[in-house]
Amino acid sequence: MSSPFLPPCETRATGPSRRQFLAGTAGIGLVAGLPVGSVSATTMMLEEAIRGVVGEAALHQGRVTLDVPPLVENGNAVPLTVTVDSPMSEADHVKAIHVFNEKNPQPYVIGVVLGPRAGKASISTRMKLADAQRVVGIAEMSDGSFWSGEAHVIVTIAACVEDLN
Repeated sequence: MSSPFLPPCETRATGPSRRQFLAGTAGIGLVAGLPVGSVSATTMMLEEAIRGVVGEAALHQGRVTLDVPPLVENGNAVPLTVTVDSPMSEADHVKAIHVFNEKNPQPYVIGVVLGPRAGKASISTRMKLADAQRVVGIAEMSDGSFWSGEAHVIVTIAACVEDLN
């Protein structure tokens, strides 16, 4: 039977048939139903992520301050400000600020590139935290040195939970 809106010689756009579409979505449903193990980070993963940024350079304590609440009720949006003690001059400035966390599935949170024209070596953001953990901030300086600071955060309702069992 022909449609009154289409001339008899034209055909409709070809695409997957209803049967093909249903078979494809059923396959996706089967894959989505597979159990996925819990993804949890370790202290070793944190150290590897930091070494990926720092390389073999020495990591000095100090000059980096993390302003994060010590106790948060919900780990879905934890406010964080990282400030680095630097004059931000052409000769002495922060090249980058990196943030890492200990127990999230991906320990490298963010890396921000700065320059002497930034005026102030400070960044603010929000991040998800999976559990009570250590947050580490690292500043890469213009002289090639790396400085770090850390804070401990207790989370009562975790975010980044990957366990579907």
